[in-house]
Parts: sequence; C-alpha cells; structure tokens
Amino acid sequence: MHEPGHRQRGAQPRRIMLRHGLLLGGLLAVLPVGSGARAHDYREPPRQHWSFQGPLGHFDMAAVQRGYTVYAQVCSACHGMSAVTYGDLAGLGLKEADVNALAASHHIPAGVDAAGHPVARPANMDDHLLSPYPDAHVAAVANHGVVPPDQSRLAVVHPGGVDRIYAFLTGYGQTPPAGTVVPPGTFYNPYAANGQIAMPPPLYEGGITYPDGTPATVEQQARDVTTYLAWVANPHLAARHRAGVGAVVFLLILLVLSICLKRRTWSNVH
Repeated sequence: MHEPGHRQRGAQPRRIMLRHGLLLGGLLAVLPVGSGARAHDYREPPRQHWSFQGPLGHFDMAAVQRGYTVYAQVCSACHGMSAVTYGDLAGLGLKEADVNALAASHHIPAGVDAAGHPVARPANMDDHLLSPYPDAHVAAVANHGVVPPDQSRLAVVHPGGVDRIYAFLTGYGQTPPAGTVVPPGTFYNPYAANGQIAMPPPLYEGGITYPDGTPATVEQQARDVTTYLAWVANPHLAARHRAGVGAVVFLLILLVLSICLKRRTWSNVH
C-alpha cells in the first residue's frame, strides 16, 4: 500500500525541500510559538469559512484525507507530529491493514546492533510520526539554524489560528508595499512576522496529485492541509459536539418535564 497520492514528474525532489527547510511550519521560525509577535507584526488574515468551526462544526473527512496527502508529500520532509501515532490515522477512514502497511513503510531507530551500528525497524501503529531529522542539531543545520516546529498542535497554538496558516500558505507572490526592502534570499509574505521569511513557497500548482482527482491548486492544497492540521490537533471535535447536543436535548426535556410536574402539583392549590 502506498500513501495517498503521488508526486508528479518534475516536482521538486525531496532533497531540495530539505535544503529549503521549514516548509509549512516555517513561519514559526520567525514567529516562535509562545513568544509570538504582536498583532501588528503581520497582516491580519481574512476570515475563512471552515466546516469544523461553530458549536455544530464537523470535519470534512475528504478534505482531511487530502490534507494528509499534502502533509505526507510536502510538510513531512521537515516536520514531525510527535503527538500523533500511525494508529491515529485510522481516524482518516483507513482500515487497520492499510494503517499497518502505511506504518511499516516508515522506519524508526531501534538502537544499535552487536557491532554498535544504528539499526531501524518498520514502524507500527503505536509509533509516532517523528521528525525526519535524528536530532535538533541536524534539523537546525538543515534549516538555516532553526529547528522546524512539530505540527501536532500547530492549528491550536499558532497565533492567528487556521485562518493565518491558510493565509500564509497562499500569501506568497504579493507585491511588497512601497518602500519595503526585501533582502536577498528572503520572500515577502504579509502574513509572516514583519512580512518577510527565508522559506520559499512550499506549495505549487499541481505539485501533487490527489487520489480523488481534485485539482491541486495552491489554494486547494492550503485549505486541505490546514483542515488536516486542525483535525490532528482536535480529532474528537465531532464526538464532543454530539455529546454537547445530547446534553442540551436532555436538559430541555428535563425542563419540560419539570414544568409539567410543577403545573400538575400546583393545579389543585387555590
């Protein structure tokens, strides 16, 4: 079994993506989670409509599956998801056998052999989606001195949330304001802190092929991978919403019964 989708011929090879560095989460190289730039350091992103927002929100699982394709083929070149196991990917709608095959296609460190050489073993459903780098030092060297952030909770901890992630991914190519100097080797992106970032655009028109035939525009890839990041950060959202709706319905029924009981109890009191 192969991971959903495949790179088209002519797409930039993995080693080039590794050299470029931060990819999807690269905006955090300029705006670290926790220290955060103030709101005026970047343009406020336009509000987007997301199916998972609101009290009755739910995830579009087709978009989540497409988003995993983007993550697996683009973002995972530099980013891990240490809080996510391969078994969690069953929530995408995959069968257990498919999840096992997907996990086994990746290898994780398994200590050393008798001669002291490092060995690896196929991953299983209990293993986590680790960083592609062996340690933070190697990751920093490969990414302009910055360790690519883990993406497990990016959608909920990143300043600006999902709207800004989507805006950032689609924000390349805009004309800088008059008087703005963009140093060589950097790119203008109004949704990056201070409007500049060294990370090249991670998404390209037709850069991947979706298994369901959806046209892989930059906007589509950005929306899908943002939806996937939101699902990874909050996979039980729909279940919680169902529980909340059930609780509200129960309380309404209890209220009606209480009113009826009160009226019956006091109906003979004059």
